[in-house]
Amino acid sequence: MINKDRVIGQFLELVQIDSETKHERAIADVLKKKFEALGLEVIEDDSAAVTGHGAGNLIATLKPAGAEEAEPILFTCHMDTVTPGVGIKPVVGEDGWIRSDGTTILGADDKAGVAALLEMIQVLNEQQVPHGQIQFVITAGEESGLMGARALDGSKLDAKYGFALDSNGEVGAICVAAPTQARIEIEIFGKSAHAGVNPEDGISAIQVAGKAISRMKLGRIDAETTANIGKFEGGGATNIVTDYAKLYAEARSIVQEKVEKQIAGMKEAVESACRDYGARGEFKSNIIYPAFQHNETDAVVQLAKKAADQLGLSGRTFMSGGGSDANIFNGLGIPTVNLAVGYENIHTTSERIKVEDIVKAAEYVLQIVKVTTDRK
Repeated sequence: MINKDRVIGQFLELVQIDSETKHERAIADVLKKKFEALGLEVIEDDSAAVTGHGAGNLIATLKPAGAEEAEPILFTCHMDTVTPGVGIKPVVGEDGWIRSDGTTILGADDKAGVAALLEMIQVLNEQQVPHGQIQFVITAGEESGLMGARALDGSKLDAKYGFALDSNGEVGAICVAAPTQARIEIEIFGKSAHAGVNPEDGISAIQVAGKAISRMKLGRIDAETTANIGKFEGGGATNIVTDYAKLYAEARSIVQEKVEKQIAGMKEAVESACRDYGARGEFKSNIIYPAFQHNETDAVVQLAKKAADQLGLSGRTFMSGGGSDANIFNGLGIPTVNLAVGYENIHTTSERIKVEDIVKAAEYVLQIVKVTTDRK
């Protein structure tokens, strides 16, 4: 039922619209018109006033048709891309892969998902497939730390289950768990002195920070938990004992208690190093999105697996080490899984996706609609 040429043409059109994160205005305007042309009611929320991004989130609602009693569901993708994403020139290879010309990303993350959803709506309309209410939430600022979804007003959503299209892996694979993330900022205040004349009178903030890092557990903590120092700032002239340094870090875990334990350990490492060297430290931690974890028996997982089975797809479930908008929707009380789209090498100029996987993604979301409609 999926029109291959149409969905691929839709994808190629979308990736050529510049939409680097924070600059979503052009793609938001195009998508708004496309959803409206398909008969959906579309609103753009006011999240841009909070995020500073080029557009707000789009919430497009498809009214029930022939199955008013079916449970309402939602699908979500993001409209923005990473850099370099200006002037994308997609190339459809004879091998069936779509790539950029090598100077930019491709933008399959996440425009392959958007194209699949638009095609699904076309088919629902053309074939008069019965369905309940379906909302499509296309977020801005996902690539900037889920900014759009984090600013989303949950009262605008009306869904029993959610399905995000924004994961790597073969089409039909289902991400059922992803970690919470804490963003951490650490400041070390030492004491300046002349590095050659009287260094013993100074307290090197860089040295203290280094000692603190050496006392932290970092990298892979366990199967569910990770931590990382991503950035280190401080210092200047080599003849001055540095009196200030700042670290940017993160901690993640599927389990809330574990991320809290990791944060506490990193804080203690800072405090102990400061005590030992007579420095002062400030430690700030902020949970930017919640974890989620679904069991194989949860209804949202069962629906996604049933649809995959009916299409002969794997239905494989897995746990991700990264967050997505699915984390936010779960936090808003809508059980949501993240569906694999089939793209590879995302966030690089080697990004690519198979033509057949875009078609499969459209078939898959269409089948999910049918399964959830039959569930009633």
